[in-house]
Amino acid sequence: MSRTASLSRQTGETEIALSLNLDGTGEVRLSCGLPFLEHMLNLFCRHGFFDLTLKAVGDLEVDGHHLVEDVGLVLGEAFRQALGDKAGIRRYGSVILPMDEALVLVAVDLSGRPYLGFDVPLPAERLGNFETELVEEFLRAFTSRAMCTLHVKLLDGRNTHHIIEALFKALARALDEAVAKDQRLSGVPSTKGVL
Repeated sequence: MSRTASLSRQTGETEIALSLNLDGTGEVRLSCGLPFLEHMLNLFCRHGFFDLTLKAVGDLEVDGHHLVEDVGLVLGEAFRQALGDKAGIRRYGSVILPMDEALVLVAVDLSGRPYLGFDVPLPAERLGNFETELVEEFLRAFTSRAMCTLHVKLLDGRNTHHIIEALFKALARALDEAVAKDQRLSGVPSTKGVL
């Protein structure tokens, strides 16, 4: 059974169309007007083996906040829909990932309960035209719609680009682990019988 989702969202601030395949090969087609976000989503898909097509436009003349947040919302919703009833998934994933001097821990639980623990100090306020505080906003939006618990912690690092890149790669690998099918499971991995 295909674990895919296609969604669109249109507001007075943004317009987004997104297609996701959880069982892909890391193929991406991205256009959102924020090159740094596109770079991070490209890494995310390549390291998580997710296929993603994204076309997003927003009020970038204001700033990137609305676009980044709404992309996080739509991507999170796509993950939730693509997982269906979550039968047979491993549910949990965690990774400690290095990127040069940066070391990031990411742990995810596809629990059905949204929570973000974010302990990632970012030394630089901007990378190109991207405001680095939007990383947390993206993740908060993602977790709220994916209905997952996500903890992200910086263990070491000084270079903001390296820190954020390590974060997105680690998130991809943790999610890849969590969404993976486990042949030993016939239902959901929960004593409640539902996630």
